[in-house]
Amino acid sequence: MALLGITVALLVWIATLLLISIMKQIHSSWNLPPGPFPLPIVGNFFSLDLKDVPKSLTKLAERFGPVFTLHLGLQRVVVLHGYKAVKEGLLKQKNEFSGRGEIPAFKEHENKGVIFNNSHTWRDVRRFALSILRDYGMGKQGNEERIQREAHFLVEELRKTQDILFNRRFEYNDKTCQRLLSLFNEDFHLLSTPWIQLYNNSSGYLKFLPGSHRKLLKNVSEIKQYALEKAKEHLQSVDFNCPRDVTDCLLGEMEKEKHSQEPVYTMENVAVTLADLFFAGTETTSTTLRYGLLILMKYPEIEEKLHEEIDRVIGPSRIPAVKDRLEMPYMDAVVHEIQRFINLVPSSLPHETTQDTMFQGYRIPKGTVVIPALDSLLYDNQEFPDPDKFKPEHFLNENGKFKYSDYFKPFSAGKRVCVGEGLARMELFLLLSAILQHFNLKSLVDPKDIDLSPIAVGLGSIPPHYKLCVIPRS
Repeated sequence: MALLGITVALLVWIATLLLISIMKQIHSSWNLPPGPFPLPIVGNFFSLDLKDVPKSLTKLAERFGPVFTLHLGLQRVVVLHGYKAVKEGLLKQKNEFSGRGEIPAFKEHENKGVIFNNSHTWRDVRRFALSILRDYGMGKQGNEERIQREAHFLVEELRKTQDILFNRRFEYNDKTCQRLLSLFNEDFHLLSTPWIQLYNNSSGYLKFLPGSHRKLLKNVSEIKQYALEKAKEHLQSVDFNCPRDVTDCLLGEMEKEKHSQEPVYTMENVAVTLADLFFAGTETTSTTLRYGLLILMKYPEIEEKLHEEIDRVIGPSRIPAVKDRLEMPYMDAVVHEIQRFINLVPSSLPHETTQDTMFQGYRIPKGTVVIPALDSLLYDNQEFPDPDKFKPEHFLNENGKFKYSDYFKPFSAGKRVCVGEGLARMELFLLLSAILQHFNLKSLVDPKDIDLSPIAVGLGSIPPHYKLCVIPRS
């Protein structure tokens, strides 16, 4: 009887906890956007395919509308899906949605730097980082010349088969460079796996378990440590009156604040800011180029049109320049279509509401994580007919001229738009033009057999591995 009494008491206790949890869910959901009913503790995880969360969000948007609520574990998330909702959230109510949602995989970067900073310092750090990048030529001729120089080195390296941050250029066989690029590549892949999707939304439960999150955390720490060491090296020789690079500029701000009670630019913040810029400025562009070359191997007729345009506008020997873009609408359209088609960061990075917010008639409490589904713009079937097909015509008008689309938001929008957007656009156009100016691409398999499906979809869309043969053009 005693055992029966204990069992009954335990069942009553569990039932009470579940009831309290359900009541809390109902109460906290008052006037929230609609969404699937969450289970206690796990929330709506069973409503998602962790191998392709963006596709799951699209299905939920068809059921609940363009603004809906999910509970991922104990975390409440509001999803903005479709052009109207995303634009209203990121642009019309950009201040209310300008916070950064927590990403446990980057715990070491939390509230420091540019990308993952959600403290009161993020605006100042972002503004200063953007001003430095502009001073060093982002989107201007200074950076164009750096990219053109790098394009030359890249072409020469291909025949054999970035100095803004640290005032040096890495050689292609530099072991440190190879190690960092390997870490960037591995991290981007890990961030797009089902386990890390789960970890980033339930780290409180999973952080003590074995798993790939431990490898990711170690990698993030190693990259930050590298940036910290470079910052310390610079500190030994810096001339604050004549900064050499972004690192010196950040150290200069730290020097100005050395007597401040609450300095923004500590050595730790400088290191994280450098790591943010290094990762974001390297991995996204290289992944886009890798994916783009694979696409062009699948569609040799598109590659041939690009060769014709390059030969007509640039010729065989002159280095491609940004001004050429005006006379190369097909190349411009292909670069945009690559970015649209590969859907590199499908759900953007998580935002967070900075205050209680009314949005399309719903109340979204302060501190709610917000996911702007960028893929819902890039794959809108009204703006881009046959969105699942690679068609440069999506960005060309009836006269063959380049046609801009306001749905093209691969860099996000609003207060948290990618700091390096101008640099990335320039790099993609110049580097792809330079490669195709000098080489024909050859696949080792029949182009019809090339599968463009990503091998992982999470934070990013990861291209499949492939082998590429480049044949010098005569």
